[in-house]
Amino acid sequence: MAETGKKKFWTSDMEAIIAITLVLLILGTINVFSSSFIYAEADFGTPYFFLKRHIINVFIGLIAFVVCLHFDYHIWRRCMFFILGFTVIALIAVLIVGPVVNGARRWLPLFVVQFQPAELAKLIAIILAAAYISVKMRLNQRLRLLSVQAGIIVFLALLTEMEPDMGTASIILGIPIIMLVASGLEKRDVYKLAGLVALGVALLIIKEPYRLERLKITYDPWSDAQNYGYQTVQSLSAIGSGELTGMGLGVGVSKYDYLPEAHTDFAFAIFCQENGFLGAIFVFLLFAAFAVYAARIANKAKDEYGQILAMGIMILVVGQAIANLLMVGGLIPVVGVPLPFISYGGTSLIVTMAAIGILVNVGKQGEKSS
Repeated sequence: MAETGKKKFWTSDMEAIIAITLVLLILGTINVFSSSFIYAEADFGTPYFFLKRHIINVFIGLIAFVVCLHFDYHIWRRCMFFILGFTVIALIAVLIVGPVVNGARRWLPLFVVQFQPAELAKLIAIILAAAYISVKMRLNQRLRLLSVQAGIIVFLALLTEMEPDMGTASIILGIPIIMLVASGLEKRDVYKLAGLVALGVALLIIKEPYRLERLKITYDPWSDAQNYGYQTVQSLSAIGSGELTGMGLGVGVSKYDYLPEAHTDFAFAIFCQENGFLGAIFVFLLFAAFAVYAARIANKAKDEYGQILAMGIMILVVGQAIANLLMVGGLIPVVGVPLPFISYGGTSLIVTMAAIGILVNVGKQGEKSS
């Protein structure tokens, strides 16, 4: 009960985050199976190939969530040297010994899962940025573009780009930039940063010619519907064919070799085809609610570090969701960003669950101090 005597839907912001996460996990598990069973049967001889792996990843993710939930969030800053060292070694190792898949080296075989070091680098970048920004805020000092933490984050992004994986590299670099600007970076430095970002994006596009082609057809994918625009055209066709209520669970036809990456980057297109506009709106609302409750946790955090860290985790989850939804909807070029929970991806899911555990711990600590 609230003090006013009115009933509250949630007893706390943390409970809301946990409930939303569980609903997204359930939706994602259903969608992973529905979008992958045709491909799994054809290539691996069983329709449950990806579902089994996903369930293992969910189990590991829940363990990561519980562990991070019960550790004071300040411990990750104190252990940063060891976590960062492991991540850098893993990023270098994947460039040397990682198997080549679709022309890229991104994964390391690790027991029953495929470990993607770049996914862990996203969370490391957020913790580094939060540590730097919070110290400057506490000491009332000016935020600067150049710092040791910034150099490390750029290094992590460069290693990821070498795989190559521009989408993940952009997240590793982009989230700390948003955190820095939102925390009060001076206007002149914002302009400098915007120039550097524009220059960096231009260089990355020039480095790989296919990126320029993807950019050219972004707003008219039908002009090259059998080549660079193929994924976007098929994605939009899948979304449109779902209409209001969808074709029905498992009935979507685009996963029959029409839409590439149907269970990973473009999983939401299959979700829309089978669950329709109403299903899509439900997912939008879940992520919007996640953003609201995560922002409330950040606002109530007991110190600057908790506030900035919670904000970064909120951007990690909701920012990736926005990027994926825009990509699947054909509003930005195909950049290879998964939709949290809905897309198949082991390390991405596990790291996201760990990040949410940290977020809930920030909320618990804030509640105790209030």
